[in-house]
Amino acid sequence: MKHFILYIIVLCSSIGISAQEKEMPPKGGEPKNFALPEKEIVSFDNGLTLVMIPYGSIPKATIRFSVKTGNIDENENQVWLADLLADLLEEGSTTKTSKQIADEMAGMGGNLNIGVGLHTSSISSSVLYEFAPEAIKVMADVLKNPKFPESELGRLKDNMKRDLSVRLSRPQAQASRDFYATIYPDHPYGRVYPTDEMIDSYTVEDIKAFYDGHFGALRTTVYVAGNFDSNAVKTAVENSLGDWKKGTEAEYNVAEPMTSSEIKIIDRPDAPQSTIYYGLPTVGPSDDDYIALDVTNSILGGSFASRITSNIREDKGYTYSPYSSLDTNYKSGVWYESADVTTEHTGASLAEIQKEIKRLQEEPPTQEELDGIINYESGIYVLQNSTPNGIIGQLIFLDTHDLDESFLTNKVKNMHAITPEKVQEMTQKYIKPENMTLIVVGDKAKIQDQVMETVQKPLKQ
Repeated sequence: MKHFILYIIVLCSSIGISAQEKEMPPKGGEPKNFALPEKEIVSFDNGLTLVMIPYGSIPKATIRFSVKTGNIDENENQVWLADLLADLLEEGSTTKTSKQIADEMAGMGGNLNIGVGLHTSSISSSVLYEFAPEAIKVMADVLKNPKFPESELGRLKDNMKRDLSVRLSRPQAQASRDFYATIYPDHPYGRVYPTDEMIDSYTVEDIKAFYDGHFGALRTTVYVAGNFDSNAVKTAVENSLGDWKKGTEAEYNVAEPMTSSEIKIIDRPDAPQSTIYYGLPTVGPSDDDYIALDVTNSILGGSFASRITSNIREDKGYTYSPYSSLDTNYKSGVWYESADVTTEHTGASLAEIQKEIKRLQEEPPTQEELDGIINYESGIYVLQNSTPNGIIGQLIFLDTHDLDESFLTNKVKNMHAITPEKVQEMTQKYIKPENMTLIVVGDKAKIQDQVMETVQKPLKQ
């Protein structure tokens, strides 16, 4: 065997094939745009919209009721009130108990999921295709006829406070809380966590008032994707929700983010690591620069092959899982780098992050590096959205951000049109360390001098 291997090596050398050449991957195929399946849209007299997307061959239907309300509609004294409302929705309707609902959904091959996000709230399920109309009736009953039982409120509030306590014991939550509070001081985007006292103050009347003010047909779209009988689905939606109250139209509160070069250290004595949040306001998905900025983020820190990750993880070993993110808020955005770094390398990690930003400001990436990132990101984009849930998610994204369908269908083409010089321009225009907010959670006695020497700005006490 040893002699056979030697023979192969000699043979490869004799015909000029190096080990590196042998290991080169094949050239990728031509990039493909995301193809949005054909869909049927039905509008009802009360303002409700039904979107049906026949897709795939699996005999299941994915159903999502999406309501344009969420944490963005909470005031400064209502943080997580929308979440508590969703918890109470799970406790049953005026016609059925939560157990009856769960049993009925299970009999259709699915279960009921209720969720709340910044911009939308949802009731969703995936059931065997023949049960889609019946599932819609059950889900509509939960949405339209909530029971909001006061007897369950105390338990749910106690659960919420326990969850809050666990989350805020983690340095990542502490850093993100103060980071967003600095950038969005007068907006729900900046109010990430409530206080125990706030949760204790919530009543069923508060929840009913929020529901009455923000839920209704005008804000609701029913999405059905997969395999189903479209006529039966239309009839089910009309019979179940056609008489629901119109309510009010969604009107998202447009944020005015604050650019602040604030530095804050949250003391965590004897912490072996420092948690860093370092970033600033940018633009949202409706801005012409968004896709180019998104690709720039992937090169800088938003992918495993990114520069910051390669630097402080692979090369320096300061951290295990750094990442940068481009938040998609309504008419605004935030770019930030986050990392849990070793205490003794807190300052050095910040210096390397700054160095990589400056390098991309001063010199564009090579075409080869850019192509690699774009091929990866565009491939993942198409793959992730090739499911009923993925398609529905993208349609909700369009609706939330007032975007045309061409945003989806042309995204891959638009990504591949980005040049190295455009990436450099985006870094110069938006990612400016001198304007960044820095929040660090760690052992203040050990990291304060490191941070101040690196960033050279006043520290907020």
